Amino acid sequence: MRLVDAEAVHRLLDYPSTVEALRGLYRQGVDLVESHLASQPMPSGAEAHFLMLPAWQRGRFLGIKLVNVFPDNAGLGIPTIMGSYVLIDGRTGEHLACMDGTVLTLRKTASNSALGASFLAREDAESMLMVGAGALAPHVIAAHVAVRPSIRRVAVWNRTPARARAVAQAVKLPGVVVTATEDLEGAVRTADVIACATMATGPLVLGRWLKPGAHLDLIGGYTPAMRECDDEAARVARVYVDGPRVPDYCGDVCQPLASGAIRPEDLQGDLFQLCRGERQGRRTRDEITFFKNGGGGHQDLGCAQLIWQRLQG
Repeated sequence: MRLVDAEAVHRLLDYPSTVEALRGLYRQGVDLVESHLASQPMPSGAEAHFLMLPAWQRGRFLGIKLVNVFPDNAGLGIPTIMGSYVLIDGRTGEHLACMDGTVLTLRKTASNSALGASFLAREDAESMLMVGAGALAPHVIAAHVAVRPSIRRVAVWNRTPARARAVAQAVKLPGVVVTATEDLEGAVRTADVIACATMATGPLVLGRWLKPGAHLDLIGGYTPAMRECDDEAARVARVYVDGPRVPDYCGDVCQPLASGAIRPEDLQGDLFQLCRGERQGRRTRDEITFFKNGGGGHQDLGCAQLIWQRLQG
C-alpha cells in the first residue's frame, strides 16, 4: 500500500485538474455513498465530530475517509480538521493507498465549491469575499480564482480581524489583490462571489445584502443546527446543492425548508444534474445564485482517484 503524505497531496491536486476530476465523477455517478457522524461535547462547550465517509464505484474504486473536526484546536495552534483516506481497488478489494486526509479535505472541498461556481458564478465576476479565515480559506480563494480568472479583488472577513489579516497576507495569486475587511455587510454588498467557510450556528450573510448577480457559496453548516446565511438569502436566490441528501442535514437548506421560506420544488438541482447537463446553471446576469457545498465521500473518492492515476504515471 502506498503512503501519500500531505506534500504529495498538495502537489498532485492542483485546482484546475481537481475541479475537472470532480466534474467527471459527477457525470459518471457513484453506486454507494454514505456518511456516519459521531459527536462529543468538549470542555469548552463546542462539539468534536468524527466523520466516516465511504463511497464506492463498483468495478472501479472504493474508499473511506476518516476525519476529525475539533474546533478547540484553533486555540492550540494545531489544525481543527485532521484525517486519513484509504483508496481500495473496486475489482479486487486490494488496499492501494493511504493518503493524508487533512489536505485531501481542504483541496476537494475548495474544488467542489469551485465546480459549483463554474456553473453558477458570473463569468465576468471581478470581486470575491471570503467569510472565515480558517485553514480552508486560502484554498477556497485559490480554487474560485482558478475557475473565474476574472476575479481581481478578494476581501477576507473573520470574527477575529487578526486572522483575516493573516490570511490576506498569506494568499499570493498573480494579478489578484487580497485584503482584510472588518465591514462584513459592506463587503457582501459589493462582492460578485461570497464564499463562507465557518463553524457558525447563526446567519452571518443576510439575504438583503446580496446584490443582483451575486453568487453565494456556503461550505460550513454541515449539521442541521449550523448555518451561515438567513432564510431571506435562500428565498431571493436560485438554490442549488451538491448532492440530493444535502436538504436532509445542512442547516442552510433544511432550516429555510422547515420555516417555509423555500419549498422542496424551489431547489434547482445538484451537481450530478448540472455536470450531466440535466439542469441549467446561471441563466441571467442579475439573478442571485446559492450553492450549498455539503461534502461527501464521493468527492474524496474522485480526488483520491486522480492522485492514484498520477502516481501511476
